[in-house]
Amino acid sequence: MGLLRYTLNRFLQAIPVMFGIAVITFLLVNSMPGNPVDVMLAEQDASPELIQAIEERYGLDEPLHIQFLNYIGFSWFLAQIGFPGFADAPPGLLQGDLGLSMYYERPVSDLMLTRLPPTLLLMMSAFAFALVTAIPLGVLAATRRNQPADHVSRIVALIGVSTPSFWIGIMLIILFSVQLGWLPSGRLVYPWRDPSHYGYGSTLELYYQTVRHLILPMIALGTLQMATIMRVERSSMIESLQKEYVKLARAYGVSERKILRKHAFRPSQLPVVTLVGLNLTSAIGGAVLIEMVFSINGMGRLLIQSIQTHDYQLVLGTTVVIGFVFVIGVIITDIAYAYIDPRVSYGEGS
Repeated sequence: MGLLRYTLNRFLQAIPVMFGIAVITFLLVNSMPGNPVDVMLAEQDASPELIQAIEERYGLDEPLHIQFLNYIGFSWFLAQIGFPGFADAPPGLLQGDLGLSMYYERPVSDLMLTRLPPTLLLMMSAFAFALVTAIPLGVLAATRRNQPADHVSRIVALIGVSTPSFWIGIMLIILFSVQLGWLPSGRLVYPWRDPSHYGYGSTLELYYQTVRHLILPMIALGTLQMATIMRVERSSMIESLQKEYVKLARAYGVSERKILRKHAFRPSQLPVVTLVGLNLTSAIGGAVLIEMVFSINGMGRLLIQSIQTHDYQLVLGTTVVIGFVFVIGVIITDIAYAYIDPRVSYGEGS
């Protein structure tokens, strides 16, 4: 099985998984206590007619199974073929329509596109911090096994794995923002906006302020990733350095630097790629807390707000998209193996 065929098969296998994510998410959201219409009209003396009109607008007056068909987009297909009872069915998930937010009264996709860039900026910077620090420290710990550098790296990794990200964020704010006053404690500055929006005089100043506002949340979110990657990198490098071909290279007088670079480092990156691929797609869970701590208007904060306001469509849209991203991330991680280690096989004849 070649790489192209394997990729197609993996995407086909992902279809029932994605459908299962949509079904489970829909059932969980609709089992939430409370009524979204009551939340919307909490401060109003609403008439039964107004409540009925809002329920009809968002399809909440339909039975649960009809609501599900409308959300997925099956009703739209039935309407296209003239199936009775579905003449006015709106587009759904299969047509790329995530619905209309009840709280913001805007399309869910527009809200997500607005909040996605800050979350991506936070996650990419956190993983850049994690990789830049974890890989060199993991290699150093492996080459200095049972020496002081190795002991220090293991202590750092243990602390990073054991400490919640939000607690690290709070401690960083207390130390560097409140006590020392070196760095801002929140309100991320977006580098894609016009400098005049923040009152800055140049693009360079805008980028500088973006970095200053990003340092603390980047470290808070990236510490856990750094610790886990460093532990895996250390273990994988130790295993690679004990291989027979490494011992043979040493016997031929190959320098340690060349052995590390050409013979040990690349094969040891497979477990790291697996970890990074899975953590990168699931790091939105940590981003939720970090965005709340540092007042960043990203996807995580949007999800929390949607739950608090019982915005069914927004909760569905954000959780389904996050689930889909995770599935796609796993597939991309599998495919990336072939480009890192040619020994990986995807079946006979590859």
